Amino acid sequence: MSVRDEREPLAPRTTSLYDYALFRHGIEPDGQVPRKGYPLPDGSPPEPSRTHRTWQEAQAEITAALAPPLADPDPVQAAEAVHHRARELGMTHRTLRAHTARLTLTDEEAARRTARQLTRTGTTVAAVGIGIALLIRLGEPEDVPCLKALGTLCGLASAASAALDPLDRQAAALLVIRGRDRSERLTPLAAAIATGDAEAVRAALVAVPDEAQALLPRRIAEAADLDGLLRAHPGDPELLAMAGRLLHRMSRDLGHRPEILDYLPARSVYAYFLGQADLLPPTPQLHELLLSTALDLHSGPAALLDWRPHRREALLGALERLLDGPAWTPGAEPPPGAERRRADWIRRTGRKPFVRAPVPGSHPRWEVAVVHDAPDSNSVETRILVDGLPLLPALFGKGPGSAPEYLIDNGALRAGPEPREVQLAEASCTEGCCGALYVTIRRDGAEVVWDGWRGASGQQPPAFRFDAAAYDAELERAERDHSWCWPARRTARLITAGLRERPELLRRWDLAATWVGTDWHEPHTTVLWLVFSPPDGAEAPDGTPLRLYFEWRLPDDGLLPKDRAAAALERIARSDPKGFAHLQRGSSELAESLGYSWPQH
Repeated sequence: MSVRDEREPLAPRTTSLYDYALFRHGIEPDGQVPRKGYPLPDGSPPEPSRTHRTWQEAQAEITAALAPPLADPDPVQAAEAVHHRARELGMTHRTLRAHTARLTLTDEEAARRTARQLTRTGTTVAAVGIGIALLIRLGEPEDVPCLKALGTLCGLASAASAALDPLDRQAAALLVIRGRDRSERLTPLAAAIATGDAEAVRAALVAVPDEAQALLPRRIAEAADLDGLLRAHPGDPELLAMAGRLLHRMSRDLGHRPEILDYLPARSVYAYFLGQADLLPPTPQLHELLLSTALDLHSGPAALLDWRPHRREALLGALERLLDGPAWTPGAEPPPGAERRRADWIRRTGRKPFVRAPVPGSHPRWEVAVVHDAPDSNSVETRILVDGLPLLPALFGKGPGSAPEYLIDNGALRAGPEPREVQLAEASCTEGCCGALYVTIRRDGAEVVWDGWRGASGQQPPAFRFDAAAYDAELERAERDHSWCWPARRTARLITAGLRERPELLRRWDLAATWVGTDWHEPHTTVLWLVFSPPDGAEAPDGTPLRLYFEWRLPDDGLLPKDRAAAALERIARSDPKGFAHLQRGSSELAESLGYSWPQH
């Protein structure tokens, strides 16, 4: 700007937020930062009320207000203008930061100088937040101390951690942990890291409980400098086991992108963990962990790391030799319960991650993976490998592949004469929230083509072409392979097949099966969800069809799956399931009219 804007004087100057943050940290006797950060100084302006601007309107207003001062070569003058204009915009701090991060900058060096002026001398959260948002793109190592201090203030931790991520991963991770650790189970770890004592950090890390590990696995590893700890404590069995658990958690953390792909030392930590795995005691729990790690490297997101040629295969080979050794050979059959289920899973899964892929490029390979996320749960997903690498985390990454009952048993992947769109994966939070991945499958002469992608992350994927004969053969192999199935799941699949072959069984009772599977937390229990639709087509006043939903649970009774499934189908044939299944939800009026007791939750 060549001429200063005419404007009302700024409010009386107060201590900058940066100096205030340093002061607050300095007077704390134990140096611990509260979970929500230090409160803002007295006299800080309140958060503005939300306005009813659209995203486009807000972006246009912020661009018009902030683009001119951010091009000013004088950072002091530019910072004053930003203070003034941020107050005039009257938008929430979060809105200002989000749109500032997307501004087109005509002079990045001038914007960087202004950002530093704002973060070091700014007196309002709005102005300082704008400076931090600019440093997300423009920050350099010299900005780290200021960002670390500002991140201790209420309302600025999230933006500061985003700006610190490319500059100091450990500092960014500490801010994230402090803000999201509502149970405070990671407080001892954060306190140990603050001391700078590596031995204290090691002790606090191996003591982190399972629930906390699942919350922020990558951030825990970054904050504790897991890679450095492994180098400093070679052959430490407790630390090795924790490294394995965190790596597996990162591979299973399916949000917008698998966490393992953003963990920079991942390959190094895998090498340390697996290179010294022979030092781990051969317990069933660690056997399960090592086998889960093998699945992650074979067909999970970890396979997509930038491995040196043949390095991943070498790690898998070494792990295969270790688990084939006498020390890891399962002993006597454990009694029924969690340990029995773990032993069964190890037996069913033992060879899967070590199967050599067929000739690359000939056809895809479908593998059903049963992955343990918790001691009493079994997550079942269909993994699709192309040229030996997993396709879904590369194209989507927001959730696991759809269940084999949908993709394989129902013939969804078969290439027929007409193109057909198929959902390959759905976001863990549901499709309505973060989407799903779809592909159109069609047969083109001697080839099967996958194209017409919908919902992929990033750039539009290319078309994939497979030899039709090899494609069909691989699909038939997958349809015949039930080795991954445990008894309750096998029972569910047999019941589904029986209902498909005999649709009159449920139709007789005006019922339909909406889902047949196993309980998430009780995988040994087969569950049927049935929906009742009254034959008269009764509707609610708003025109919504009236429905009742019933749940029928079949705990494991020791019978073979085929016998349990036959008994379940026979019971449906001779008596109305509405009489023995449990009403769960639906129309209370319809339930009362038919004499059903409404469930009390």
